Formats: sequence, structure tokens, C-alpha cells
Amino acid sequence: MLFEFDESKEAVINPNNVIDKINNIPEVAIACYSKSLFDKIVEGAKCTVIGEISNTNGKRKIYEVEYNKKKLTLFLIGVGAPVAACDLEDLHEMGVNKFIVFGNCGVLDKNIDDCSIIIPTEAIRDEGTSYHYIEPNKTIKVNKKYVTEFKEVLDKFGYSYTEGMTWTTDAFYRETRKKLESRVSMGAKCVEMESSALQAVADFRGFDFFTFFYAGDNLDLPEWDQRSLSGDVKLDEKSRIALLALELGYKISK
Repeated sequence: MLFEFDESKEAVINPNNVIDKINNIPEVAIACYSKSLFDKIVEGAKCTVIGEISNTNGKRKIYEVEYNKKKLTLFLIGVGAPVAACDLEDLHEMGVNKFIVFGNCGVLDKNIDDCSIIIPTEAIRDEGTSYHYIEPNKTIKVNKKYVTEFKEVLDKFGYSYTEGMTWTTDAFYRETRKKLESRVSMGAKCVEMESSALQAVADFRGFDFFTFFYAGDNLDLPEWDQRSLSGDVKLDEKSRIALLALELGYKISK
């Protein structure tokens, strides 16, 4: 069934059937997955509520944040490919055309330091959502724009980084040792749950998408090491990483 790709733009339910535009919404949106980090960003920044994401699990506020006198959209994105993809669809229908999404990932190489920056170049499509948006393939190229601009930001703030392939899975509890070894043999340096799907949505809808990670738990040991996986661990350090996303948003906004 995953190979039954339909390239039709029109579906039975389309974003414009359920989502309204937001007047003057900033075209560049910053999104993170961690609620603890998101709350800390909102607490420390100049934010104004401009809308909300609503579903049967509740509502999440959408903010306008001012950074260096430029206005950006800020929202908490859902965890997991299906809900994260819907969030991008909804925000794009509201008026966002450029997305910067960042969050935690697991590392598949113990030499990658905790909380260090990873820039994915390609994603292994070990999830189902992307197959509804683009033709079947094992991988998808990610971060087709803004890598140069982001590296300039990293240089400015004094961050080193790792580049490479990421493994996107939608089964957190089924990252078996056999699968892990297979994905590492393909070139994966980290694992997360959204990137391949979000890039597929962006390619299908024709908007800009950039993502980066800060390293969390380590899977490259005989026993799993949680390191800073919890959103409350090293929160101050993660807050400084959030500035990287805001700075990139500033650089690419008009």
C-alpha cells in the first residue's frame, strides 16, 4: 500500500477546508518539539498570541515573536511524522512559507557530543507519512535551502556541527539493534521521528523547510544512554540553541 502513490493535489479533505488565513502572519516560522524549551522561549521573548493549532488533543498557541526588530511566527510542533506534517500543512495554509524546525535526536555515533548540533543532509524514510506526499524511495534529500546561512549562524555563535544522514522512524519502541546497525551501514548518524515526512510535505506544497537537531540520547553503546533526552535536562543550554533558530529566521526573513 505504501507504493500506491497518488500525485493529485486535491484530496477529499484539503487544508483550506478547515483552516483560515491569519492576517499579516510572519512568513517565517520557528518550531520546536520540546514543550519545556518552547515555554522557556516564550517566557524570555517578546511574544504575542496570533492564533492556535487545534485538534482533539487540545489547543496550542501560535505566537508572533520579535527578534532583532523582525517578526517571526513561533509554535510548538507535534511529535511524530503524522501530527507534525499536519501542523506544517495548517501553518502553511495560515500564511507561513518558510519553516525552521529544530529539536532533539538520538545519536548513532558515540563520538557526537551531547547537545551538539547536527545538520541532516538526507533522511531515511522509515515512516509512512512521506509516502502519501512523494514517490516511494528509501531516502529523501533534506535541507535544500539555507544550509549556508545556518553555518554562518553557527560560526557567529561559536558552534561546531556534524553533517550527515538521519534515520526517520515512527516507531520509537521498535528501534531494534538489527535495524540500528542497518541504518548505520546506510550512513545514518542520528535518529528522529519527523524529518523525512516534513521535507516531503514541503516538496509537495512548495514551501521552504529547514531542520536541525541538538544531540540527545546515545544508541551507540551496549546499553542505551539517555544523556540529555529529557526536555528539562540542560534546559539553559538548549535555550541558547534556540537562538540559532531565531537568528536563522532573522537572516531569511524579508
